Amino acid sequence: MRRLRDALTADGGRPAIAVLLVVATAVFLATVPLHRGFFDVGVYYGTVNDWIHDDGRIYDYLRPGTQYGFTYPPFAAVVMLPMSLVSWHVAIAISAVLSTVASALLLRWLAGPAVRRLVAHRADASPGAAPREDRRPWFVFVVAGCLFALFEPVRDTFSFGQVNLLLVALVFADARLLATGRGRYAGIGIGLATAIKLTPALFIGYLLVTGRRRQAAVATGTAGGATLLAALIDPGASRAFWTGALWDTDRVGSLSYVSNQSLQGVLARLQPDHPSRALWLACVLAVLAVWAYRARAAARDGDDRAGFALTGLAACLVSPVTWVHHLVWLIPALLVLTDSALSRSPGARRGPLAVCAALYVVLCSSVVWLWRWDSTGLDAFLGANAYVWITLGLLFVSPGPAALPVPEPGPGPGARRLPGATAAVVTDGVAATRSAGGWRRRAADPSGGRGSSG
Repeated sequence: MRRLRDALTADGGRPAIAVLLVVATAVFLATVPLHRGFFDVGVYYGTVNDWIHDDGRIYDYLRPGTQYGFTYPPFAAVVMLPMSLVSWHVAIAISAVLSTVASALLLRWLAGPAVRRLVAHRADASPGAAPREDRRPWFVFVVAGCLFALFEPVRDTFSFGQVNLLLVALVFADARLLATGRGRYAGIGIGLATAIKLTPALFIGYLLVTGRRRQAAVATGTAGGATLLAALIDPGASRAFWTGALWDTDRVGSLSYVSNQSLQGVLARLQPDHPSRALWLACVLAVLAVWAYRARAAARDGDDRAGFALTGLAACLVSPVTWVHHLVWLIPALLVLTDSALSRSPGARRGPLAVCAALYVVLCSSVVWLWRWDSTGLDAFLGANAYVWITLGLLFVSPGPAALPVPEPGPGPGARRLPGATAAVVTDGVAATRSAGGWRRRAADPSGGRGSSG
C-alpha cells in the first residue's frame, strides 16, 4: 500500500490522479446536486427575444409558467442582445463557456499565490526535491479547479446560467490592474459590472474610501455611459426600471426565502410579515462601517486583493437579496484566508487551514436548504442563515501579514521588477516581495502613476 501511495504522489503518478479527480468531480456534479435547468438563461433568452422579435417590453416579460422576469438594469439586456441571434441550446452553451473562462481567470488571479506558495513549501520540505523553478503547479491548479467546481454557489451559477462569475471576473480584472501598478486603467471592469447588475457598485465605494478618485471616476463614468446607452436604445425600459422595477423586490422572489443569504433575508425570516426597515438599515450601516475601516487598512498595507475580497463580502451582506448562487463573491475571501494560512510556519498553519477547510465544506453542503419549508425557531436562526454568519465572520477576520516570504518565481516573460522595490516581483498580477515595505507604500499611493497600485 505504501508503494502504491508513493507511486501516486510522485510526479509520474500525478496525471492519473488528476484524471481521476476530474472524472469524480464531473460524475458528482452530474448526479448529486440539484440541477436548475438553466432557469436564468431561460429568463434572459425569453426577455431578449420577446423584446427584439415580438416588440415586447423588457420588464413585462415573465418566463412561461412562472412569476419571474428580468430584474437587471436595461444595459444587461443590451449586452445580452446576441442571444436573439442564436438558438436556445447555443445560448446555454455560450453561458457555460463564458462562466468557464471567467472561472479560469479567477483561479489564475486569486488562487495563483496560494498555489505557488504551496508548491514551493512542499519542494522545500522534500529532501532531494527538484529545484523550485523546475516544479510545475499544474497539479495543484487541477485540485483547486475541482474544489472550485464543487463550491455550491459556483455549481448553482452554472446550473442556473447566471452571470455571477462574469461580474466577479470583471471586478477582479480591475484589482489585478491595481496590483500590477497599472491602476490608471482600472475602473472600467467595475463600471461595466455595475451597469449590468447593481451589487458591484460597492466596489466604486472601495475605490473612493481608499483614495482612488481617478479610478472611481472611471468606474462611475463607465457605468453612467453604459446606462445612458441603454436609455437611448430603449427609453421606456429605462424609465420602467429606474422608477418601478428596481424598487419592486417581489419581482425577484420572497425576501424570507431561505436562499436569500443577506442581512435582509435574516430579518425577513425573523419577521416574515413586517420586517423592520429601520433595523435593516442600522445593520447595513454597521456592516459598511466595519467594511470601510478594514478596506482602508488593507489598502494601506498594499493588499488590494484582500480589500476587494472584503468588499465582495460586504456587498453580499448589504444587498436586499443575495441568493446562494450570488455567494461566488465569497471565493476571493476564502482564497485570501487560505493564502494567509499557507504563509505561516508549518506548525502554525494547521489550525487556520482547518478553519478554511471547514468553511469550505459548510458552503458546499447546501445545509441552509434543510430549513427550506420552515425557517422558524432557534435551529433555523442558526442553520438557515449559516452562510450569512460565515460571510460576517470573514468580514471580521483579518488575514494579517505573511509570516513567511512569498515564493519568488524565476525571471520570465510574466515577471517584471518594480522600480525601487526590494526583491519585488510581480507575476500573474500578484506582488511577491521579500521585504514588502516599499511595495506597500506605493500600493497606498492613490496617484495612479506607473509603479503604484493606484
